[in-house]
Amino acid sequence: MNVAAASPVLSDLASPSAGSGTPHGHDPRSLVVADVGGTFARLALAETTPGQTPRLGSYRTYACADHPSLAAILADFTASLGQPVSTAVVAIAGLLDGDVLINANLPWTVSLSTTRAQSGLQELQLINDFEAVALAIPYLQADTLVPLNGDADPAQAFPALVLGAGTGLGAALRFADGDRPVLASELGHAALGAGNALELQVLGQLLQRWPHVDNERVLSGSGLMNLYPCLCELRGAPPQWHSTEALIGAARSGEDPLAVETLQVFCAWLGSLAGDAAIAVGARSVYLAGGISAHVQDFLADGRFRERFLNKGVLTDVLRQVPVWRVEHGQLGVLGAAVWHAARTPA
Repeated sequence: MNVAAASPVLSDLASPSAGSGTPHGHDPRSLVVADVGGTFARLALAETTPGQTPRLGSYRTYACADHPSLAAILADFTASLGQPVSTAVVAIAGLLDGDVLINANLPWTVSLSTTRAQSGLQELQLINDFEAVALAIPYLQADTLVPLNGDADPAQAFPALVLGAGTGLGAALRFADGDRPVLASELGHAALGAGNALELQVLGQLLQRWPHVDNERVLSGSGLMNLYPCLCELRGAPPQWHSTEALIGAARSGEDPLAVETLQVFCAWLGSLAGDAAIAVGARSVYLAGGISAHVQDFLADGRFRERFLNKGVLTDVLRQVPVWRVEHGQLGVLGAAVWHAARTPA
């Protein structure tokens, strides 16, 4: 089944403004929360109380390809809890179009109504995965933030751009407050822009394969396996690695200079996109989330990311004041799904 289980004990997650107790007269509500990407689905049991920080427990990770549907994963998880739970909020990569989720990276089609029926849940909501990640940003602890640029106080740095490379590329804008604190986006599917001669050559190769080359064709886990063969062709070398994991491993060990160059180009290009996006939306901070950022942390920190982030002409000095953090927190999506539900639950 390829399921990794976590402790079943609910654990408090710190909030900048709320305690962890349960106010008198408000019973906590239990629900399943999930963060589903193209490779893994992460699920937890959440307890939410109006005005309080959600509590998470029973955390599990499922490999999506090992299961026939999202409904099967939800049904397996709820069955493992040992208590009846009828509600779930799933943060999932993609865009819901009526009843059907539009997504290029999931191993199965997702229908909201079919998933609800087959999972046995009475209530099921699907929300954008990076909307959920952005909702969790104010709950981050300082020790989960690794600085890549600037030194501003996270509590004052809104609006915050949340950008994450995983199987695909997600993005959202988090405001400090308001009735709609998150603006979700599909930045991963906007056109990829080249910032130097090498990137122009890579983009030219990719345009021979696809009429529209979007950002996640390069700036994602799957995108690394598009970028690497292009660099191999440009350098006149045969590809040695045929999975993202093998490529990253070879780069981190230093055993293959072309693998190293691939991650250097990747991180620099990601820095360029992060700077462009921060300018476009007027962000006062940037958070790098997503599974890939942790695996390429040494390359993100070597200066190439920051150099390209700042390389924005007359706005370079402005971007020097925009802090960029890499987030070391594996449960942002599930926490954000719980925050989303709590905000819509009457006291």
